Order: sequence, then structure tokens, then C-alpha cells
Amino acid sequence: MNQTAPRRPQVFRIDGQQSDETVFEEAPDAYAEEAREAARARDDTGDDAAVIDAQKQGVIRRSLVSWGGLFWSALSALLLMALGLWFTQLIEDMFARSPGLGYAGLALAALLILALLVLLVRELRAIMRQRHIAQMHIDIGEARASDDTRAARKLMRDLTALYDARPGTAKARARVNRLTGEIVDGRDLIDIAERELVSPLDRKVTAEIASAAKRVSVVTAVSPRALVDVLFVAGQSVRLIRRISGIYGGRPGLLGFLKLLKSVTAHLAITGGMAIGDSLVQQVLGHGIAARLSARLGEGVLNGLLTTRIGLSAMAVCRPMAFSVKPAPGVGDVAPFLFSGSGSDNT
Repeated sequence: MNQTAPRRPQVFRIDGQQSDETVFEEAPDAYAEEAREAARARDDTGDDAAVIDAQKQGVIRRSLVSWGGLFWSALSALLLMALGLWFTQLIEDMFARSPGLGYAGLALAALLILALLVLLVRELRAIMRQRHIAQMHIDIGEARASDDTRAARKLMRDLTALYDARPGTAKARARVNRLTGEIVDGRDLIDIAERELVSPLDRKVTAEIASAAKRVSVVTAVSPRALVDVLFVAGQSVRLIRRISGIYGGRPGLLGFLKLLKSVTAHLAITGGMAIGDSLVQQVLGHGIAARLSARLGEGVLNGLLTTRIGLSAMAVCRPMAFSVKPAPGVGDVAPFLFSGSGSDNT
């Protein structure tokens, strides 16, 4: 039996005539090329491992069995007991003066307790929501690494449900939900969800970080007192962390924000983000900032860099998934105006 050689792929014109070209070259997949670029740009320093470690130290930490936890728990209990005794004595004194005054005080105390319980429930819900986002970050990373289609589909449904109340994400959510039942590769499904749903949120976050860095650099350059600088940088950092958490779906209250702040601080400590790297210093000096700017303006640039780094750490901690399709942005990507010597001009 004669075996014929397989035919080579050919290209034909629409009019039916055979083209001179006999080899068909497949067009490059833009998404695949983008993913390869992200993989090349991403270093092997364990950035996502640092994020997960920081989340476990703050947002998703469940254990209070520590000396610090015991101290604050005991102190809170004592303060609540003292407050309860004070209220009891106050109501008794009101009844001693007048029954009507006593009943009025009792009603106000009941309203106060009710409001306190509502606030406590809201705090617990906010903490659980932020913990859910942090756990989702871990689970999505594991599902992508193992290419687990079943887990990826469940997690993508949870991800779209996280933004149900946002009309601006309706189109992206509909596309991800439709593709969830069609795509059989879990890794591809996660990458599409990141590109369609999370990447637009990333752009909002980077805009917030850039705006905060500009405000900090300008105010530091013109403020007359160092105390004003410290207070303004601290206030902008708190506002920035809360804004980033809100963009990604979190709703931190007081207690939830403290846990989130602990995770952001842990991420900065793990990655060494509080210190400016040698390459960053060289870039700043290369633009002549140290030579041609005043000392106050130089301090503004450094405070702007610090604010940007805090924002990037908050972005990594609050994001519901790790950066896979594109590399995580750096300081130069978010706030390039800090390196041009014209940060104040751009405001």
C-alpha cells in the first residue's frame, strides 16, 4: 500500500486561484503574547507569596491567642464593664430624681445599645467581606497554578457576584459569566476574568495612587511645618488605603481598616517597600532632581514616592487575584511625574 506524503497547508485567493505562497503562517495570538510578556516581566522573588503572607498576618488572621490579642481583649472587656456600671448608676440617679427622667434616660440607653449592635454587625460584615476577598486571592492563585477548571468556574462566579451592585461592571460580568460555562481551561478562564473585570479596576486604583502622590508632593513642598507634612501624609495614606479597598470590593470599617492596615504594613516590611531601591535612587538622581530642586521640593518627591509605594502595597493586598495577565505596576509606572522634576507642574 502506497503512502502519500501529507499535503502542506496552502493559502488560496478568494477568486479560487492558488496563491504563490504555500505555507500558511498562523497569526500570533495577542492574548498569548501578552501573557508571555507578563511572564517574562514577572520576577521570581515570590511577590504573590509575600502578598499571601501579609494577608495572613492581618486580613485573614483568625487567631487572637497572642499577648497583644489578650491585652486588647482584656482592656476592651474592662472598658465595657466600666461603661456598663456607669450607665447603670446614671439611670438609677435619673429615676431617683424623676421617674419620667429615668424612663427617658433608659430609652436613650436602649437606642445607644441598638446603634452599637448595628455598628458591630456592620464591622463584622466588613471584616468578613475583606477576608473573603483575601481568601479568594489565595484560591484563585491555587486554581490557576493547578489549572483546575471546576474551582476556576466557582471562583469566577464568586468574583462576578462581588461586583453585582456596580452597574459599570455589568458588561464585563455578563461576558465572564457567559464564558464560565464555555471555556474548559481553568487558567484561560481566570486570565479572561482578570483582563475583562479586574484590569479596569486596576486603572482606577492607579489613578487614585497617582492623585494621592501628587497631593502629597505638592503639600510637602509648600507646607511651612514638618508636622503638617507628617499629618497630611498619614491622612492621605489612610484615605488611599480605604479607597483602594473600596474599588476592589471591600468596605472596611474601623476594625476592618486596622486589620487591612496591618496587612499593608506587613507587605511593605516583607518586600522592603519602605526603602527606595538603588535603581530608583539612580533614576531620580539621573534626572538631576537632587542638583536642581530645593530641599523642600526634594522632600515632596520622597514623600510622593512613599505614598505611591504604600498605595501599591494596598493594591496588592486588596486585589482579589494576583497579577497574571500583566505584571504588577511599579512606582515609575504609576507616578512617572515624580522622576521628571515637575511633579508640581502636573497638578
